[in-house]
Amino acid sequence: MRCSNSLLAALALAAPSLASAQAYQCRLPEVVAVPRVTPDGAPRSMAVTGYTLALSWSPEFCRTRAEDRAQAMQCGGHSGSFGLVVHGLWPEGAKGYPQWCGARKALTPAQVRSAMCMMPAERLVARAWAKHGSCMVSDPGAYLKVTRILFEGVRLPDYDRIAREEGLTAGRIRAAFVDANPEWPESAVGVHLGPRGWLGEIRLCYSKRFRPAPCTASRRGAKDGAPAKIWRGC
Repeated sequence: MRCSNSLLAALALAAPSLASAQAYQCRLPEVVAVPRVTPDGAPRSMAVTGYTLALSWSPEFCRTRAEDRAQAMQCGGHSGSFGLVVHGLWPEGAKGYPQWCGARKALTPAQVRSAMCMMPAERLVARAWAKHGSCMVSDPGAYLKVTRILFEGVRLPDYDRIAREEGLTAGRIRAAFVDANPEWPESAVGVHLGPRGWLGEIRLCYSKRFRPAPCTASRRGAKDGAPAKIWRGC
Protein backbone atom coordinates (compact mmCIF):
# COMPACT_ATOMS: atom_id res chain seq x y z
CA MET A 1 0.00 0.00 0.00
CA ARG A 2 1.59 3.29 -1.08
CA CYS A 3 -1.36 5.69 -0.99
CA SER A 4 -0.83 8.43 1.59
CA ASN A 5 -4.51 9.38 1.84
CA SER A 6 -5.81 5.87 2.55
CA LEU A 7 -3.03 5.19 5.06
CA LEU A 8 -3.71 8.35 7.02
CA ALA A 9 -7.47 7.79 6.88
CA ALA A 10 -7.11 4.31 8.42
CA LEU A 11 -4.82 5.70 11.08
CA ALA A 12 -7.23 8.49 11.97
CA LEU A 13 -9.92 5.92 12.76
CA ALA A 14 -7.68 3.71 14.86
CA ALA A 15 -5.25 5.86 16.79
CA PRO A 16 -6.19 7.18 20.25
CA SER A 17 -5.73 10.86 20.92
CA LEU A 18 -3.07 11.49 23.57
CA ALA A 19 -1.17 14.67 24.26
CA SER A 20 2.22 13.00 24.28
CA ALA A 21 3.75 9.56 24.62
CA GLN A 22 6.83 10.63 26.52
CA ALA A 23 8.46 14.00 27.13
CA TYR A 24 12.17 14.43 26.55
CA GLN A 25 14.37 17.48 26.96
CA CYS A 26 15.24 17.18 23.31
CA ARG A 27 17.13 19.87 21.44
CA LEU A 28 16.95 19.55 17.68
CA PRO A 29 20.23 19.87 15.77
CA GLU A 30 20.70 21.64 12.47
CA VAL A 31 20.44 19.25 9.53
CA VAL A 32 22.01 20.47 6.31
CA ALA A 33 21.91 17.28 4.23
CA VAL A 34 20.15 13.92 4.16
CA PRO A 35 22.59 11.04 4.76
CA ARG A 36 23.12 8.66 1.87
CA VAL A 37 21.82 5.19 2.68
CA THR A 38 23.12 2.01 1.03
CA PRO A 39 20.59 -0.84 0.67
CA ASP A 40 21.48 -3.97 2.62
CA GLY A 41 19.37 -6.22 0.40
CA ALA A 42 17.45 -6.45 -2.83
CA PRO A 43 14.18 -4.54 -3.35
CA ARG A 44 11.20 -6.64 -2.29
CA SER A 45 7.62 -5.65 -3.06
CA MET A 46 4.54 -7.37 -1.63
CA ALA A 47 1.11 -6.58 -0.26
CA VAL A 48 1.15 -5.00 3.21
CA THR A 49 -0.79 -6.99 5.80
CA GLY A 50 0.19 -5.11 8.95
CA TYR A 51 2.81 -2.97 10.64
CA THR A 52 5.37 -3.05 13.44
CA LEU A 53 6.39 -0.01 15.46
CA ALA A 54 9.80 -0.88 16.93
CA LEU A 55 10.78 1.13 20.02
CA SER A 56 14.41 0.91 21.07
CA TRP A 57 15.44 1.24 24.73
CA SER A 58 17.98 4.04 24.41
CA PRO A 59 20.08 3.47 27.57
CA GLU A 60 20.92 -0.06 26.38
CA PHE A 61 21.64 1.09 22.81
CA CYS A 62 23.92 3.85 24.11
CA ARG A 63 25.76 1.73 26.65
CA THR A 64 28.77 1.31 24.33
CA ARG A 65 28.15 4.31 22.05
CA ALA A 66 28.72 7.35 24.25
CA GLU A 67 31.76 8.36 22.19
CA ASP A 68 30.31 7.43 18.79
CA ARG A 69 30.01 10.66 16.81
CA ALA A 70 27.35 9.14 14.55
CA GLN A 71 25.15 8.61 17.66
CA ALA A 72 26.04 11.90 19.36
CA MET A 73 22.49 13.23 19.62
CA GLN A 74 21.07 10.08 21.19
CA CYS A 75 24.03 9.00 23.25
CA GLY A 76 26.24 12.03 23.85
CA GLY A 77 24.06 13.58 26.54
CA HIS A 78 24.17 17.08 25.05
CA SER A 79 20.79 17.02 23.26
CA GLY A 80 18.65 15.54 26.03
CA SER A 81 18.11 12.12 27.55
CA PHE A 82 16.04 9.41 25.96
CA GLY A 83 14.13 6.33 27.09
CA LEU A 84 12.17 4.53 24.39
CA VAL A 85 12.75 5.96 20.92
CA VAL A 86 11.49 4.89 17.51
CA HIS A 87 13.74 2.43 15.72
CA GLY A 88 11.32 2.28 12.81
CA LEU A 89 7.81 1.74 11.52
CA TRP A 90 7.95 -1.40 9.41
CA PRO A 91 5.35 -2.73 6.97
CA GLU A 92 4.75 -6.47 7.17
CA GLY A 93 3.69 -8.98 4.51
CA ALA A 94 2.08 -12.41 4.61
CA LYS A 95 5.45 -14.06 4.01
CA GLY A 96 8.18 -11.67 5.04
CA TYR A 97 8.24 -7.91 4.65
CA PRO A 98 8.65 -5.43 1.80
CA GLN A 99 11.83 -3.36 1.62
CA TRP A 100 13.73 -0.83 -0.50
CA CYS A 101 10.75 -0.13 -2.72
CA GLY A 102 12.21 3.03 -4.23
CA ALA A 103 11.18 6.54 -3.25
CA ARG A 104 9.33 8.82 -5.66
CA LYS A 105 9.87 11.82 -3.40
CA ALA A 106 13.14 12.69 -1.70
CA LEU A 107 13.45 13.14 2.03
CA THR A 108 14.45 16.71 2.90
CA PRO A 109 16.80 17.97 5.65
CA ALA A 110 13.84 19.76 7.28
CA GLN A 111 11.86 16.50 7.44
CA VAL A 112 14.83 14.67 8.95
CA ARG A 113 15.22 17.36 11.60
CA SER A 114 11.52 17.34 12.47
CA ALA A 115 11.69 13.62 13.31
CA MET A 116 14.80 13.60 15.45
CA CYS A 117 13.20 13.86 18.87
CA MET A 118 11.55 10.49 18.25
CA MET A 119 14.31 9.01 16.02
CA PRO A 120 17.46 10.71 17.32
CA ALA A 121 19.92 10.09 14.48
CA GLU A 122 19.93 11.52 10.97
CA ARG A 123 20.92 8.21 9.38
CA LEU A 124 18.21 6.35 11.31
CA VAL A 125 15.52 8.63 9.86
CA ALA A 126 16.94 8.36 6.34
CA ARG A 127 17.22 4.58 6.52
CA ALA A 128 13.74 4.08 7.97
CA TRP A 129 12.24 6.01 5.08
CA ALA A 130 14.34 4.42 2.34
CA LYS A 131 14.04 0.80 3.52
CA HIS A 132 10.56 0.72 5.03
CA GLY A 133 8.60 3.89 4.43
CA SER A 134 9.05 3.75 0.67
CA CYS A 135 7.02 0.53 0.69
CA MET A 136 4.12 2.21 2.48
CA VAL A 137 3.57 5.66 1.00
CA SER A 138 4.97 7.85 -1.77
CA ASP A 139 5.67 10.86 0.45
CA PRO A 140 8.31 10.78 3.24
CA GLY A 141 6.38 13.46 5.11
CA ALA A 142 3.36 11.15 5.32
CA TYR A 143 5.52 8.28 6.59
CA LEU A 144 7.00 10.41 9.35
CA LYS A 145 3.56 11.77 10.24
CA VAL A 146 2.12 8.27 10.61
CA THR A 147 5.12 7.23 12.71
CA ARG A 148 4.73 10.24 14.99
CA ILE A 149 0.99 9.69 15.46
CA LEU A 150 1.55 6.08 16.48
CA PHE A 151 4.43 6.94 18.81
CA GLU A 152 2.54 9.76 20.49
CA GLY A 153 -0.61 7.63 20.65
CA VAL A 154 0.71 5.23 23.28
CA ARG A 155 1.60 5.77 26.91
CA LEU A 156 5.10 4.61 27.74
CA PRO A 157 5.61 2.96 31.15
CA ASP A 158 8.28 4.15 33.55
CA TYR A 159 10.76 1.42 32.68
CA ASP A 160 13.48 3.23 34.60
CA ARG A 161 11.49 2.55 37.78
CA ILE A 162 10.53 -0.97 36.73
CA ALA A 163 14.23 -1.72 36.18
CA ARG A 164 14.69 -1.66 39.97
CA GLU A 165 12.23 -4.51 40.57
CA GLU A 166 13.59 -7.88 41.64
CA GLY A 167 12.84 -10.98 39.58
CA LEU A 168 12.12 -8.97 36.44
CA THR A 169 10.88 -10.96 33.43
CA ALA A 170 9.93 -10.28 29.83
CA GLY A 171 6.33 -10.87 30.86
CA ARG A 172 6.53 -8.09 33.46
CA ILE A 173 7.92 -5.69 30.83
CA ARG A 174 5.08 -6.67 28.48
CA ALA A 175 2.43 -6.40 31.21
CA ALA A 176 3.67 -2.93 32.20
CA PHE A 177 2.97 -1.70 28.69
CA VAL A 178 -0.52 -3.20 28.74
CA ASP A 179 -1.22 -1.69 32.17
CA ALA A 180 -0.44 1.73 30.69
CA ASN A 181 -2.42 0.98 27.51
CA PRO A 182 -5.47 -1.16 28.44
CA GLU A 183 -6.63 -1.28 24.81
CA TRP A 184 -3.54 -3.33 23.95
CA PRO A 185 -3.61 -7.13 24.46
CA GLU A 186 -0.36 -8.71 25.60
CA SER A 187 -0.32 -10.77 22.40
CA ALA A 188 0.31 -7.56 20.41
CA VAL A 189 3.36 -6.48 22.42
CA GLY A 190 6.77 -7.91 21.58
CA VAL A 191 9.69 -7.79 24.03
CA HIS A 192 13.15 -8.29 22.57
CA LEU A 193 16.06 -9.01 24.89
CA GLY A 194 19.75 -9.08 24.12
CA PRO A 195 21.94 -12.19 24.51
CA ARG A 196 22.41 -11.48 28.24
CA GLY A 197 18.77 -10.67 28.91
CA TRP A 198 18.91 -6.86 28.72
CA LEU A 199 15.89 -5.09 27.22
CA GLY A 200 16.62 -3.99 23.66
CA GLU A 201 13.27 -3.22 22.06
CA ILE A 202 9.53 -3.15 22.51
CA ARG A 203 7.75 -4.08 19.25
CA LEU A 204 4.11 -3.09 18.83
CA CYS A 205 2.16 -5.09 16.28
CA TYR A 206 -0.65 -3.53 14.23
CA SER A 207 -3.19 -4.77 11.72
CA LYS A 208 -3.45 -3.21 8.27
CA ARG A 209 -5.88 -0.69 9.77
CA PHE A 210 -3.54 0.21 12.63
CA ARG A 211 -5.32 -1.69 15.36
CA PRO A 212 -3.35 -3.83 17.85
CA ALA A 213 -2.93 -7.32 16.39
CA PRO A 214 -1.20 -10.50 17.58
CA CYS A 215 2.53 -10.51 16.89
CA THR A 216 4.11 -13.31 14.92
CA ALA A 217 6.65 -15.38 16.86
CA SER A 218 9.61 -13.42 15.47
CA ARG A 219 8.08 -10.09 16.47
CA ARG A 220 6.86 -11.26 19.89
CA GLY A 221 10.40 -12.05 21.02
CA ALA A 222 11.05 -13.39 24.52
CA LYS A 223 8.57 -15.62 26.33
CA ASP A 224 6.91 -14.22 29.44
CA GLY A 225 9.01 -16.27 31.84
CA ALA A 226 12.37 -15.22 30.40
CA PRO A 227 14.54 -13.42 33.00
CA ALA A 228 15.10 -9.79 31.98
CA LYS A 229 17.13 -6.74 32.97
CA ILE A 230 16.77 -3.08 32.02
CA TRP A 231 19.90 -0.96 31.79
CA ARG A 232 19.34 2.46 33.34
CA GLY A 233 22.52 4.10 32.13
CA CYS A 234 24.50 3.71 35.33
